[in-house]
Amino acid sequence: MRAGDDADSLDRATREFIAARPRLFGIAYRVLGSVVEAEDIVQEAWLRWQNADRADIQEPAAFLATVTVRLAINFAQSARVRRESYIGPWLPEPVDTSMDPQVGAERAEALDMAVLFILEKLGPAERAAYVLREAFDYPYKQIADILETSEANSRQLVSRARKHLSAEHREPVSPAAHRRLLEVFLAAAQTGSLSALEQVLAEDVVSYSDGGGVRGASKIPVVGRLHVSKYLAAFAPRFWPPTDVRWVEANGRPAVLVSAGGNPVALLTVDVSARGIERIMWVMNPDKLAPYVASLAS
Repeated sequence: MRAGDDADSLDRATREFIAARPRLFGIAYRVLGSVVEAEDIVQEAWLRWQNADRADIQEPAAFLATVTVRLAINFAQSARVRRESYIGPWLPEPVDTSMDPQVGAERAEALDMAVLFILEKLGPAERAAYVLREAFDYPYKQIADILETSEANSRQLVSRARKHLSAEHREPVSPAAHRRLLEVFLAAAQTGSLSALEQVLAEDVVSYSDGGGVRGASKIPVVGRLHVSKYLAAFAPRFWPPTDVRWVEANGRPAVLVSAGGNPVALLTVDVSARGIERIMWVMNPDKLAPYVASLAS
């Protein structure tokens, strides 16, 4: 092959990869719940694509998706071991969806923070099958090929994931209702008003603080309307006075970025159903906040 042909081939390969990249990132992010880890997977997929015998590949997008899913599943298996030693609750790393509401997908499924949190409890293959089907609308036959399993088993994996999610996640409210309830909650949390907090929280609400060991983050989830209300009221006088809040979007939902002295200290997101706030999620780990805040500035 002449040098010019070689350059043309690499140019074409680069264009094909760039076209597929949003989808590859979207798949890896949903399977792993981490922007940083998803970027690593996409980078590895690019290296594999460069080194592949591309002349034999009929569908570049399908090849790249397959490589990405398999890399993400392998990574998820080792990530599970690491997360068992994580200090305090683990929450997904937030992603800014204001520019790409569906993050490379056909539909904005498996993107909500609460859904990603629940998906983390599934096995990596179940998670991948659900993501491919629900967010990217892959046919079961293609999911089976990617996961190296039967079509019947791919259907079963998706079905199990759906059942698990429906058991743990109630139907969400509209974006406008979500924002209204988060506004009421924020005001109540800032003032430490027990009665106002109790009005917006579901009876079995859970508050998770993901600090990864950072000072001030609760290392255990706080469970139940009364306990969560008292917990929030107790730390309100210390936590809120020196802070500024900014309304942002994270994972397709309204969220609140809390900063002190110009430095981000927490991203507040909530999971809301018709019963009220079901989950309160405080992402406080600086390693998770930094990429999100950087994406807001770009």
